Amino acid sequence: MIRRLSDLWDASPLGFWLLTAACLYFLVMAVQLTVIDVRSHLLPNRIVFPSYAVAGVLLLAVSLLAFFAGTGQDHLSADVFAVPGIRVLAGGAVLWLFYFVLRIIHPPGMGFGDVKLAGVLGLYLGYLGWSHVFAGTFAAFVLGGLWSLAILLTRRGTLRSAIPFGPFMLAGAGTAMVLLPA
Repeated sequence: MIRRLSDLWDASPLGFWLLTAACLYFLVMAVQLTVIDVRSHLLPNRIVFPSYAVAGVLLLAVSLLAFFAGTGQDHLSADVFAVPGIRVLAGGAVLWLFYFVLRIIHPPGMGFGDVKLAGVLGLYLGYLGWSHVFAGTFAAFVLGGLWSLAILLTRRGTLRSAIPFGPFMLAGAGTAMVLLPA
């Protein structure tokens, strides 16, 4: 994400500020949802639903500005997912669908709040690329699994203990956004 920001600063200052706003929104949203999910095992619609609009508008605008400014690899690609904003929307849809299938397969293991949050995270990760979508999702399950293992080993929970997964989804997405090159 940092590399995308630096590329945008030279090519499109407006794009830079829009992406900065999207990143700051992600940070605020992540902190709010983490605190709420840890306390109540809920990811409230009053935060998640507006996040679709905020992230969608900001990231689609940045995609269009970057495309017309000619920055990044998306400009000359013939891939349909490189068309401005398509990958953003596709990332959101694919991640939402993946978590929805998990919810259908094992309802006690995945709340519908996690499914709704997955779409928002897919918008952010889709903006960066498919490798980010995969890595962010994988990191969420690794982090959640490690936390669950620690709880089991310290005997603070059992295999039936409910663990809020939203914080791990947010941490996985944030990790992929920060650590993977864009």
